[in-house]
Amino acid sequence: MRASRHDGTAAAGGAIAASGPTRSPWLKILRASLMASGAAAVLIIATAATVAGTAGAVSALLGAVLVMLFFAISLLVGHFVGRSNPSGAIGAFIGTYVIKVVGFGAALFLIGTPDWLERTWFFVAAVAAVLVWQAAEVFAFARTRHQLYADPEPAPEDIQQEPKGESSHGG
Repeated sequence: MRASRHDGTAAAGGAIAASGPTRSPWLKILRASLMASGAAAVLIIATAATVAGTAGAVSALLGAVLVMLFFAISLLVGHFVGRSNPSGAIGAFIGTYVIKVVGFGAALFLIGTPDWLERTWFFVAAVAAVLVWQAAEVFAFARTRHQLYADPEPAPEDIQQEPKGESSHGG
């Protein structure tokens, strides 16, 4: 960490630049959430394979993948909508959520439960994926920077230039 002097410059001599908001944080949040929930899913799938065989492992894989897909769609929509219309991302999240709930619900209702599905391992993997995904998502989101105020750019006539050869530093 570099020390800062009272005049706002770094002790090493360079100016400290102001940092702005995180540009399109959704893909970083998606990556963090996928990595965390994927790691949890691997552990659960390995346990399911040991305890319940192939059917348990596939059931756990299906439960985890469905949850991760469900949440990933929202972050991808947020990324693409947020790039062109940051304030519209929330509306896109809400619309996407409604479509996903109806779509996944209809798919589960129409497809039904296959005979080979181990419901316990499907449930354990799905719940674990939800909990780990949400924790990772909140943690990653909390580490993003958000601009609270839109600083206007100064108009050219508002910028006062010093005459050449004179300095306000007195020396």
